[in-house]
Amino acid sequence: MNVRHAAALVAATLLLHGCVWAPGQHMSTSGLMRSDDENSRVDIIPITPKQLAMDRAASIAYALPPELLSYKPESYRIAAGDTLYITVWDHPELTSPAGPQQQTLANGRLVRSDGTLFYPYVGELKVAGMTVEELRKAISDKLAKYVEKPQVDVNVIGYGNQRITLQGAFAKTDPQPITVVPITLAQALGAATINTGQANLAGFVLTRDGHDYHIDLDALGKGKDIYLKSDDHLFLPYNDRQEAYVIGEVNRPSAITFKTTDLTLTQALGRAGGLNQTSAKGKAVYVIRGIEDLEKIKGTVYQLDARSPDAYILADQFKVKPGDVVFVGPAGVARWNRFLSQLLPLSGILSNAATATYNVDH
Repeated sequence: MNVRHAAALVAATLLLHGCVWAPGQHMSTSGLMRSDDENSRVDIIPITPKQLAMDRAASIAYALPPELLSYKPESYRIAAGDTLYITVWDHPELTSPAGPQQQTLANGRLVRSDGTLFYPYVGELKVAGMTVEELRKAISDKLAKYVEKPQVDVNVIGYGNQRITLQGAFAKTDPQPITVVPITLAQALGAATINTGQANLAGFVLTRDGHDYHIDLDALGKGKDIYLKSDDHLFLPYNDRQEAYVIGEVNRPSAITFKTTDLTLTQALGRAGGLNQTSAKGKAVYVIRGIEDLEKIKGTVYQLDARSPDAYILADQFKVKPGDVVFVGPAGVARWNRFLSQLLPLSGILSNAATATYNVDH
């Protein structure tokens, strides 16, 4: 076998394997088993207006849990640990026993751990569980024996153990009290200040009465809100585990973290620097999804033909999900250049070997 024939054999072998596997990781649909093949592990779905309409219909089906939306807080009920400021008009000795020159808190009255409170001429009252209005009336009724037509006012100036707790990607995770003014989820998040650079807004969890409610915070931006109640726990995960991966013929292959669910294919490609104009094949843009357990569940490969400007309209509406792999395959010239880069060193080895054999023979 001469050098020319040996080089041709190597070229044919590499070219044959390059149709299914190549150094550029080209994904050819001919190399994937079709969805109508009973042994297929993936479904190949073109990204079309019809497919996008189906995806939108599925996303619209998402709604906040009705039991959270329907909850309306009752009037505030006094609890152990609260501090009350009780005013009896025209009777400063009852209103400010520590002296009017003292701060309001110094004249406040603490609700004891057993839920009771002592007040002059009234005695000990079980106030835990009362509303402010109920306590005001109870004190007025008992003082009426000693004070003519008592005018009583009650204010909560310090809050005890009724609170919500926070954990995760917040700037401030201090517990927030439940007060006489009902607090909403949006208000609590605003006070806690979300770490927008590291938070995964789509993974938010509200825990109430032992049940976890998974809430996409994007939905709250559409005119919906939730009232919170005591012992609610708010957890906002970090986005370090929520990633999509853009690889192949792009300018900056990278892992992209998620802040919300609204990451489009256009945005993902844009963050990776866009398609490599020299080596990318416009028809070979794939989004590979559901590859965690191919032994049990079929994966899905979405294909975008990006050769026309219309394709970017579709890409701008296609939602990328955490765990997706966006792959851009190489164009034919890129595969040919890589083939040559492998072939030429091999040809040189064969040529050197043939020359050495010639020299030995002669």
